[in-house]
Amino acid sequence: MGRHANHPTELRDEQASSGVDGLDEILRGGFPRGEVHLVQGGSGTGKTTLVLQFLLAGERAGESGLYITLAQTKNGLEAIARSHGWSLEGVAVHDLSLGDIADQLAPEQTVLHTAEVELGELTRRLRQAVEDARPRRVVLDSIGVLGLLAGSRSRFHREIVALRQFLAGYGCTALFVGEGPLEPESHGSTEFYSLAGGVIHLEQRAPDYGEVRRRLRVLKVRSVPFQGGYHDFRIQTGGIVVYPRLGMRHSEEYDEFRQIRSGLGPLDDLLGGGLEHGTTCLLIGPAGSGKSTLAAVYAEAAARAGVGGAVFLLEERPETFKARSTSVGLDLQSYLDSGRLTIEQVRTAEITPGEFAHKVRAAVEDRRARLIVIDSLMAYFNAMADTSMLPVQMYELLNFLSRSGVLTILVTSHEWLMGIGSRQPVDVSYLSDSIIVLQMFESDGRIRRCLAAVKKRQGEHDTTIRELSISPGGVHIGEEPLTHLHSILSGNPAPVDLDRRRDGGGRQARGEEDGGGG
Repeated sequence: MGRHANHPTELRDEQASSGVDGLDEILRGGFPRGEVHLVQGGSGTGKTTLVLQFLLAGERAGESGLYITLAQTKNGLEAIARSHGWSLEGVAVHDLSLGDIADQLAPEQTVLHTAEVELGELTRRLRQAVEDARPRRVVLDSIGVLGLLAGSRSRFHREIVALRQFLAGYGCTALFVGEGPLEPESHGSTEFYSLAGGVIHLEQRAPDYGEVRRRLRVLKVRSVPFQGGYHDFRIQTGGIVVYPRLGMRHSEEYDEFRQIRSGLGPLDDLLGGGLEHGTTCLLIGPAGSGKSTLAAVYAEAAARAGVGGAVFLLEERPETFKARSTSVGLDLQSYLDSGRLTIEQVRTAEITPGEFAHKVRAAVEDRRARLIVIDSLMAYFNAMADTSMLPVQMYELLNFLSRSGVLTILVTSHEWLMGIGSRQPVDVSYLSDSIIVLQMFESDGRIRRCLAAVKKRQGEHDTTIRELSISPGGVHIGEEPLTHLHSILSGNPAPVDLDRRRDGGGRQARGEEDGGGG
């Protein structure tokens, strides 16, 4: 018996922890006490795991729990618990099998319909179990059985109202488990929506490739300003972990915009001194143009300046990223050893947008990272499901990073920039405060690289095109603009004739024409 079992009444504004990481954040503290709440979803969505975590959280808090099962067996529940490393020793499990009830009622069968007799006996035993255990937390699995036995919506409604009042009289906080879709049409389900203090819907989806992806939605919680919309979650050993959407998180607005310099003088000059904290920079270019190397330059420069950083790789292994950086003279290992810099490989076939955002948030809030590199954005968009919502989710993430004073560097391929190359499937240029375009071109019998700052919202910038050299000796940016070629960024450069250079090339090289800084 729990320490509160003798106190059947309590304040309605108190909340009981769900025991699920992330769900309490969505519920702003947990389930309102003294209420009956509905946890529903299809088979395999994690309903049983969630309600077990709810009971175990109560047991750890000294609140007795009772699991009344009409569908699961006690052995089945214990098997689920063992798979997560849990013991149900502190939780009372009461198995109310309809088969047992029917067998016991057979000799006493009356002229009443069998379902009515069984429903009456079932509710009697259910109440008796609560009276005997005097629990603080109750789980009923599942209300679908009550709906079937009730036979009509009006009868189901009466039974649920009576049961809800009975549990409230004992000060119980209860989770009822239900099956069904988000907008149920089966009789009885819609009635319970209006009766329940809270409704949580769980669902799962199978992408064309990769792991099953799960999400939940809180449809209602009486008297609680919960966070609406869908939230991704994962079932892992140890239970469910929910990843709340970042949304428009309430945090102090960062407005200092301190600069981070790359250490490459000509590049910093192009960018008006460097890139600013609280902004997003997009590095765009074809494979081999130096995007990831330039991102590594900023990661090393920030770490050298005492700024913590985190690199998230969605296409290559950390070992490859580190080896390439070392080959051009960038020392990342010492900062990795000290913890000032982290490099993490993201398995795109297994992760959801919500879980990825959670990883980035943890790097910022727990490890104080103020430089975030995502390499690459194209891999992120290609791997995640529901592409139509990904730009919005990425916007929420970038808004959170900006408000936290983080410099975010996004790496992607050149065809994703509007107006350069082919039209991209998702326009990501509007997400960025700065855009650096990298390109490869052929000249004098060899492949060469170049870059240009085509956009920068914070301050002035130079729009000239400079040569980029990457070699074992390091990374270098040309001091002078490439004035002898035109159409370089299109991928089809051509020599500039003398008349063209004399009339217009000089003006363009000096950046006197409109550079489109916005």
